[in-house]
Amino acid sequence: MSEEIFDIVNERDEVIGRMPRARVHREGHKHRAVHVLVFNARGEIFLQKRSMSKDTFPGAWDSSASGHVDSGEDYDACAVRELREELGLVAAAPPARLFKIAASAATGQEFVWVYRLASEGPFVLHPEEIERGEWFTPARATALMNRPPDEVASAFVLIWRRITASTP
Repeated sequence: MSEEIFDIVNERDEVIGRMPRARVHREGHKHRAVHVLVFNARGEIFLQKRSMSKDTFPGAWDSSASGHVDSGEDYDACAVRELREELGLVAAAPPARLFKIAASAATGQEFVWVYRLASEGPFVLHPEEIERGEWFTPARATALMNRPPDEVASAFVLIWRRITASTP
């Protein structure tokens, strides 16, 4: 399989070039990603425990589904693709957009659109991407923020803090 190619972007999230994934990460170029938060009818969030083979945050808890936007792909199409690839969920339309996070060290220099989807599962987890997944109550997800930094992906920490700050 050939290496993924990402669009690299400037500080306004405008495409300024293309590069292979490894070079984008090695050189710290700004690029794009999505995170999809899947909630069930009980208000629980499905979180994934990343595979130990991942190049960033191996074995850490993370958003329900997440991934890089491929070169030429838009954020919405990526969200639909990541749901299918990581959770086996086929979405007829993109999930609802919640907010966008600017690229920073905490996001790995990724501009991130965060989405929300309601689903009860069941999910078919991609074993190369995800070790396992679990439903978390909001309180239990918040408790994860007190874990050592390598146990929770830093972008998810930012996302969850923003979600809980806007919840009454």
